Amino acid sequence: MQFPQKMTAALSIGASLMGIAGASQAAEPLPTLAIDTSKTTVSGLSSGGYAAVQLHVAYSSTFKTGAGVVAGGPFYCAQGDEVAVSLSCTRIQINPIPVSRLVEITESWAEKGDLDPVENLRSSKVYLFSGSNDRTVITPVMNDLLTYYKNFVPAGNIAYKKDVPAGHAMVTDEFGNDCTASWTPYINNCGFDLAGALLQHLYGPLNPRSDGAPSGRFIEFDQTAFIPAAPAKVRKHGIADTAWIYVPRACSAGATCKLHVVLHGCLQSTMDLGQQYVRDTGYNRWADTNNIVMLYPQTNDAQLYHCWDWWGYTSPDYAKKGGPQMQAIKAMVDHLSGGAAAE
Repeated sequence: MQFPQKMTAALSIGASLMGIAGASQAAEPLPTLAIDTSKTTVSGLSSGGYAAVQLHVAYSSTFKTGAGVVAGGPFYCAQGDEVAVSLSCTRIQINPIPVSRLVEITESWAEKGDLDPVENLRSSKVYLFSGSNDRTVITPVMNDLLTYYKNFVPAGNIAYKKDVPAGHAMVTDEFGNDCTASWTPYINNCGFDLAGALLQHLYGPLNPRSDGAPSGRFIEFDQTAFIPAAPAKVRKHGIADTAWIYVPRACSAGATCKLHVVLHGCLQSTMDLGQQYVRDTGYNRWADTNNIVMLYPQTNDAQLYHCWDWWGYTSPDYAKKGGPQMQAIKAMVDHLSGGAAAE
């Protein structure tokens, strides 16, 4: 998925400095924590939004609590065809998205065991967000995602916000570009706490967020241990050597905590933005006061715009449990949780 290259000098300099700071520390092993495996969720923006849907649907026994999707689209929308990325599933809809067919594929793959049983989705909650000025993944695509999800998730469990005049970006209430922008770092200040709204829908009532400095630990960890070893046509299946996790102080001290997986969009990996997406998207303020561990997996530069795979650049099985990026993130989640399966 291609995005505009415009950038502001101040944000670019800040990202560069943060990237240098992160690179100066050796990566640690991913810790094992006391995670309540019944409260694991995922969210993502753009390619990360599509990947969040894939993880939610493919591993619904793990992510059965729910998923948040910002500027994404229906499961398996591209159907392995990169042309469909631009002609159906993002900014143009020359060809309508075949939602009914995607529902049939989902059910068929689940019956074969390529996905977890779709019955798990019935108890899920889903939060959808589409900026009304987003011209990169247009609102009709998100409308089709809503239609797709209604085949599996009760309508009362789905929240859909599309009245914020945001461009293509993760939205905050205090950091980033002007609200209507659609350029790097793809984080916009719209006066709306999207991370908070999303997390509160998925988990129900939460304690108020912390507006002070983070009190937990940001850990750069080694992702290589989780990358599938099978040969791939792209370097390390498009997965970076290191990624980040934010661990609230209570979680480090042994408290039982929730886990939320946060997936960046294209041109938002640490090689693009340093730690901006990890630190400035608003998730961690809710983590501190609600004992939520935030996992931030990262892509490498094997794909031109450093996107997560939602059309097949790593494998024809990219959207299934056997997809290499899917396997890697699932392995991280299992390791963090001590290898325990969701109940």
